[in-house]
Parts: sequence; C-alpha cells; structure tokens
Amino acid sequence: MTTRRDFLRQSATAMAAGIILPGVVRAKALRASVSASDQVNVALIGCRSMGWYDLTDMMKHPGVNCVGLCDIDSKILENRAAEAEKAWGRRPELYGDYRRLLERKDLDAVIIGTPDHWHCLMMTDACAAGKDVYVEKPVANSIAECDAMVRAQERYGRVVQVGQQQRSSKLWHEMKHYLDSGRLGHIARVNIWANFNYANVQTMGQGESVPDNVDFQMWLGPAPERAFSSTYIHGLWRMFWDYGGGLMTDWGVHLLDMGLWGMNVAGMPRRVVATGANHANPRNFSETFDTLSVLYELPGFLMQWSNMALESGPYGRHYGLEFRGTNGTLIVNREGMEVIPLGKNLEAQTWKPSNDEHLDHTANFIDCVRARRFDTACPITNGSFCAKYAHLGNIAARTHESLVYDDRKHTFHNKAADRLLKPSYRKPWKMF
Repeated sequence: MTTRRDFLRQSATAMAAGIILPGVVRAKALRASVSASDQVNVALIGCRSMGWYDLTDMMKHPGVNCVGLCDIDSKILENRAAEAEKAWGRRPELYGDYRRLLERKDLDAVIIGTPDHWHCLMMTDACAAGKDVYVEKPVANSIAECDAMVRAQERYGRVVQVGQQQRSSKLWHEMKHYLDSGRLGHIARVNIWANFNYANVQTMGQGESVPDNVDFQMWLGPAPERAFSSTYIHGLWRMFWDYGGGLMTDWGVHLLDMGLWGMNVAGMPRRVVATGANHANPRNFSETFDTLSVLYELPGFLMQWSNMALESGPYGRHYGLEFRGTNGTLIVNREGMEVIPLGKNLEAQTWKPSNDEHLDHTANFIDCVRARRFDTACPITNGSFCAKYAHLGNIAARTHESLVYDDRKHTFHNKAADRLLKPSYRKPWKMF
C-alpha cells in the first residue's frame, strides 16, 4: 500500500528527474480539488537554498500555489521559475524587490529564505502588508530584531512559523516526553555541540566586479556598505557578523531550542560566559568563531554549547545533545536517541526518527494559515527566544565579558555588550 508520504516522495523524485508520473497529475488535481476559499497562494523570497526546500515541501500540500519568486540574482530567478513551471504547471511571477511582491493582493503568505540580516525587515514588512510568514531560522541577526519581529506579529495578527522543524518531529517529542518523566533523575548538566567543516572560510574573493545578474546593493540592504565578494552571496555569508552569527546561530538555534524545551526553560540565563576564536584553522577568513565554548548558568543546572570546524564529536556524533542525570544520560540528534543507564534505575533504550519533520512542519503552517490559528509548531515567540540565547553566546565571546541580560529592560548594563544588541541600519532602511 502506498501512503500519502510515499506518494509525495515519489512525486518529488520524479519531478527532479524530469519524469511526469500519473501521481504528479494526481497531485495537481488534488490542489485543484481544494475549494477556492482554502487555496493558499505563497511566494518565496530568497530562492537558492533552504528557501527553495521550504517552498518545494510546501507545494506538496494540496491547495498551495506558488505565485511569485523574489531574488537579487536574475539567473537564479530564471532557473527556479523554469523548475517551478515544470514541476507545478505554472510559471510564477518574478521580482527583484520584495516590496513589489508584497503589493500583490492575491498573495496569502511568504517564505523568507534570505540571509539572516534581511529576516527582520522582510518579516515585519510582510506582516504590515497583511501576509502570513514562514521565516527561516535564526529569526534575526540581533536581539533587538528578535523583539521587533515579536511586536510585528502581535500588532498585525499574522500567522508566523519559524523554520525550526524539529518542533514537528516525533523523535524530539519523544525526547521531551522522556525528560519530563523524570526517569533520568536530576539533570545537572546539558551539553550541546555542533562541529561542521563549513565554518572554515578557505578563500576570500577580493577585488571582484559585481556580476550583471546580481543586485549587490539589494543583497546588502540594511547592512553596512562593503566591497563585493562572491564569498558572501550564495555562500558563506553566515561567517560574517553583518549577515549571520556562524555555527552558533545556524545550528545553535536548532539544538539550543531542544535543550531549553527539554529542560522547561522559560527565561533568560542567570549568567553567560564564553570564549571563541578561529583555532581549527588560523588562516580562516571567517569573522565568526570556528571554535567556540559558551556556558549558560540556569536555575539548578548548567547548559554548555560548543562548536568546532572539525566534523567529530562525543558518542561518534558531530552534533547533538547530552542530558546528564543522576540515573543516566540521554543522547539525541536528528539520527536518533539513546539512553545510557547509570546504575540499575534505568534500562538502555534507543529511538529512531519516524516522520518527515520538515514536510509536517510546512503542513502545520498551511493548516494554521487556513484555520487562522496562531499556535504554530514554532511561533515567532519561540524562534525569538532561541535566537536570543544564540546571540547571547556570541556577544559574550565577542566582548570577553561575563554577562547578565535583562530581557525586560533590554540591556546588559554593559556598554560593550549593549552596542551589539541592535544593528545600525544603512539608509534608507529602518527597523520596525
């Protein structure tokens, strides 16, 4: 028997190979069979990588239509438009400026898959234009922008989903259930790590001319003026402070989210200390840290984050979480989960993933858009909360200070750290 998920996977594979299967025709028929009032018109801003993955999964749900694509690279736009027409039978309209896209009256929701420094402006503008939003993580490139995005959702009452798809994973819900059961005993320490080679920026293009197909000024947007480098666009922008926060904000928000959720943390840490540098490769061109350690002091336990640009790690996993309790240890990442007993109070157990978390995450967003429900699997409040923890770690490492953040007054009471709370937007761009 072919399940709906099997059908969707087969269809996606066939479309990628240029094969039109009867199942693809049936998928189009399913979309057409959804009533007009339940059709959801979506558009994508930032078409190269994760944004395209988000859109592709969203288009697998009946009644979803792609009406627009927006990117600063005209070649990528044309290529994606051709792919969209081949896969979904309709060529979306193309835009180089997201503000023109948001003027469409027939547009219900946008997917934001741009570099992090654009997330806040695009999300707040979309909410103000009456559009629902699926925004990639981290929600923003600064703590002040995180707060601005929460205010925008509250002010305009839009449905917002953050692309932290582990919130839609049965495996991670099993983790949460096990931790809440208390079987590990008292958990005194949570260790989180993410070690990935791409934190090494081996080459840095300099003195390059801007390609004719790229609007680099639009790519920069609110970020400071800087000479063009192909290293930034469509590549390693995450490793430069004006655009991203390195591994800390990339994998960090995913894994910190699970640590904070698993331990039922609802507020800021009592204290944060950190140190970081480019130790894995001293010739690394990255501005962010290829080697970083962050310690969060929380009520009753410590949580530690570490990253390194070498793909190895504890328990044979180059990323994951370790919850250390008095009765045993729980280790988990996207590939599975296991419990290692300490003494005789626990039994060894293992779990494997059992659902397509990303497909289910996009389905949750579409369902909430249709039902006008704001309790998405990962709402902007949660995305903001996790991103703040990641930014706290980077700020502590950048300032070499032991920091306490007052989330109510929006200050560290530390001048050096406070300067990193909010970016200075380049004119004419203004924060919400």
